[in-house]
Amino acid sequence: MSDGRKAKGSGSPPVCHPPRPPQRVKSGFAIPVRPLKILALETSTELCSAALWLDGTVDAREADAGQRHSELLLPMIDSLLAQHDLAVRDLDGIAFGAGPGSFTGLRIACGVAQGIAFGAELPVVGVGTLLALAAASRAERVVCCLDARMGEVYHAAYEKRGDVWHAVREPSLCKPGAVPDLPAGKWTGCGSGFAAYRAALESRYAGRLERVIGGLAPHAKEIAVLAAAEFERGNAVAAEHAAPLYVRNKIALPISERSKGTLRTGDER
Repeated sequence: MSDGRKAKGSGSPPVCHPPRPPQRVKSGFAIPVRPLKILALETSTELCSAALWLDGTVDAREADAGQRHSELLLPMIDSLLAQHDLAVRDLDGIAFGAGPGSFTGLRIACGVAQGIAFGAELPVVGVGTLLALAAASRAERVVCCLDARMGEVYHAAYEKRGDVWHAVREPSLCKPGAVPDLPAGKWTGCGSGFAAYRAALESRYAGRLERVIGGLAPHAKEIAVLAAAEFERGNAVAAEHAAPLYVRNKIALPISERSKGTLRTGDER
């Protein structure tokens, strides 16, 4: 995948693609104190999950969905609401994993969130999937990499200072060997990018990685917690303004590039 730029010099590393279009990822969250009931959805990877934030506690459902997210997500939502004797009108808002991630997966979560929010006139919050991944790691300094297919990763790095997350490196699309450098210190690496390209990423971050959690995926539990803080801060939007964060500017390679054998179809669902 290329945006038309070339690295200068034969020894230069591949170019790291910035987000297209540039979008700010909110850098910090505080735990809310006002009672809230929030439904959270996350379908950016093969894992499909839904969660309810209930006045400070979280209940969740999940399944390894493959490409069956649209089939599994609504029954999960129905199960959660029934378990807690809630109707959609009892909720204060809807949250979803905004991306980056699978194009189809992002559209499913956003579309379902919008549909529920429209019908019940509820506000919506989109939460970055890489930030949710950082929160799931339970570490303080986290570099997150999701397998973006086509030999690339979705990358971001976050540092937690007190109760506030700060984006040290904003979400971007990179070759594993060209991910952005990190400030000095020990970092936890997590996400499917480390499972797929561990050697290249460990080489790039030699001496910086304290541990690696390759199998970790974004989950609705963390989306719910992070979204609750955003609702508390008044950062929700109307359903029609909710949108995924697409970092890659193309969904699939053209036929001429497919013949080179570089396309991995998992990102086309």
